[in-house]
Amino acid sequence: QVQLVESGGGLVQPGGPLRLSCAASGSILSTNARGWYRQAPGKRRELVAIIIRGGSTNYADSVKGRFTISRDNANNTVYLKRNSQKPEDTAVYCCNSLPGSWWSWGQGTQVTVSS
Repeated sequence: QVQLVESGGGLVQPGGPLRLSCAASGSILSTNARGWYRQAPGKRRELVAIIIRGGSTNYADSVKGRFTISRDNANNTVYLKRNSQKPEDTAVYCCNSLPGSWWSWGQGTQVTVSS
């Protein structure tokens, strides 16, 4: 059983920074591949960033150059640092494993980008 707890969301102005955290516990290795997903109202869930064993990362085109995924293996936590945020980044953000091997979803953290 894996438990995922996301935090760090809130209201942020366009262009502002924000860092999200995803703490994992249970039957999970700290080096497991992890991804950040987002879902805006009325839209499908979107995978925006991944980090795999060894630390390699990949990003959706919509966030490339603005978001950075990283991990702290000692604390089994994955982060999503966000810069140059846009109103279209407004969504509920969740973390999980890669598609096809999902654990139970956490509650996510709401990010609203608005002036």
